Amino acid sequence: MDLGIKDKVALVTASSGGMGRNIAHALAAEGAHVVLFARSADKLEAAAAEIAATHGVRALAVAGDMLVPADVLRLAQTIQSEFGGLDILVLNTGRAPNPLRATLQETEEARWQEAYRNQLWSVIQVANQMLPLMTERGWGRIVAITSASVKQPMPHHSLSTVFRSGVTAYVRHLANEVGAHGITANCVAPALIDTSHRVGAAAYTPEQMQARKKMTPLGRMGQQAEVCGVVAFLASSQAGFVTGSTVAVEGGMVGSLF
Repeated sequence: MDLGIKDKVALVTASSGGMGRNIAHALAAEGAHVVLFARSADKLEAAAAEIAATHGVRALAVAGDMLVPADVLRLAQTIQSEFGGLDILVLNTGRAPNPLRATLQETEEARWQEAYRNQLWSVIQVANQMLPLMTERGWGRIVAITSASVKQPMPHHSLSTVFRSGVTAYVRHLANEVGAHGITANCVAPALIDTSHRVGAAAYTPEQMQARKKMTPLGRMGQQAEVCGVVAFLASSQAGFVTGSTVAVEGGMVGSLF
């Protein structure tokens, strides 16, 4: 299926590695030019070179921090000067502070502030700067990466659940306000995704992997490509009548009807 985004311009945040980098690859495979934004300049440059060589599109690396206003402004100015505007905005963020704790053990204000800034305020700050570049085009797609915990809270995930739920509400409000400009706004909420690309505390142990496989009727972990495919569809021309929605990519873990 041709997703109709060839030569569109896409920004993917937190894209120096992991899910963000894979999403950038997926959009570039459909012919979109991609802008990569994250703090690690070396990793970004390597990712951009790889994407350009693999897919034959423009891939621009812009190093910066989603929480630094000057960096986000510079990002917007660079996109405007290099591409004349933006069509697709993928709002990907980092994880909540480690180690994960039970809700009643989350008593440190610093951890709540870190989670708020990294997972909610960063999204709002980037969207505020990028939306003027999109409304001028009269067409656009916003996709925020959240978590299935916004639909079914998971143990030890309160920091993530609270602020990713905030992202969900924010994106729903955006959908109401930017639709008149031909822009859709949706969320993708993954869970039980394979973490073999991670190292250290962020990776699941073999025992955790086995336990998580039992949480889905499919009996396996999800793959990064399966999340990226949903993001690419929501960025497509065919998804033009889908807005204000959250698409769960969690193998049927969430048991609710809605």
